[in-house]
Amino acid sequence: MTLPLELARQVLAAQPFSVLVGAQLTGFSEGLAELSIPITDALKQQHGFVHGGVICYAADNALTYAGASALGTDVVTSEIKINYLRPVIGEQLVARASVIHAGRNQAVCRCDVFVSGEQGERLCATSQGTITRLGQSPEARA
Repeated sequence: MTLPLELARQVLAAQPFSVLVGAQLTGFSEGLAELSIPITDALKQQHGFVHGGVICYAADNALTYAGASALGTDVVTSEIKINYLRPVIGEQLVARASVIHAGRNQAVCRCDVFVSGEQGERLCATSQGTITRLGQSPEARA
């Protein structure tokens, strides 16, 4: 199921936290998603590295977009695992996710998170997650 990039960007723009961190959907096609976040001081922890929660957010949202490309827009992350590989110092985070396997109601996806800067791109985290289709109307979920 291929959703238009513009629709996917509208969904991202409707997420207050995504707006807060400056996330941008830079790629979206069947089975693939790419999310970028400019690194600002507000996203760093006390040692000057990008906070791990921001890195996990980037992976989580990219995984969910990749899963949505296979399952449709009404999806959530039901499981995520992340390995942080190096402290992040640079100009931009780039999370690239792909679908490993998609069924009718869930998709297993993987995501690599890179930091870009003067030295080019460097892998800083890798993750895997399960994306699940929501089966009820929003009113029934409340």
